[in-house]
Amino acid sequence: MKPLLTGSGYSSIQQQIYEIRNQRVMLDFDLAAIYQVETRTLKQAVRRNLDRFPDDFMFRLSKEEANRLIHIGVSQNVIPAGYNPGGAEIFAFSELGVAMLSSVLRSGTAIKMNISIMRAFVAVRQQLTTPPVDRYTELQADLTALKTYIEEVFTDYNDINEDTRIQLELINESLAELQADRKLTSTPRRPIGYTTR
Repeated sequence: MKPLLTGSGYSSIQQQIYEIRNQRVMLDFDLAAIYQVETRTLKQAVRRNLDRFPDDFMFRLSKEEANRLIHIGVSQNVIPAGYNPGGAEIFAFSELGVAMLSSVLRSGTAIKMNISIMRAFVAVRQQLTTPPVDRYTELQADLTALKTYIEEVFTDYNDINEDTRIQLELINESLAELQADRKLTSTPRRPIGYTTR
């Protein structure tokens, strides 16, 4: 139970999307801050319109989930230290539930912010289905491929050197045999040029 995306490359809204009960959700206090209303006001609007929020749109966190979330959130600086919902239940809204909130909270700010939230959900979905290329892993793969290539080149080079060495030895042996044969079969040559008596 933690934010799905963290880091400087993500918008603050994307960092407020959590994975809870295998659903991507936003929490009531984050949504209230985004919509610039009190959490109590947001919850009252939802309670007055509960028929618009079935379980796949909104659910209440158990006390254990809420405590764990607050503990993790404070340690990761996602939830401000000292946050205490005062024992009140925390509502978790799925993407569908957030979309429904715009019909419950009718302020201009709520509608504008709802558009940003919908875009954040889409961005999170895209990030999770096509994660960014890990540059380190990519470089590591390139280095491994280069190492393999160099080993193959040196293996070929060593094979060529071995073949060349064998051929040179054969040539030297042949030359030595020719020289030995020449010495055995050679007769003294007649001198060329003027002879003196």
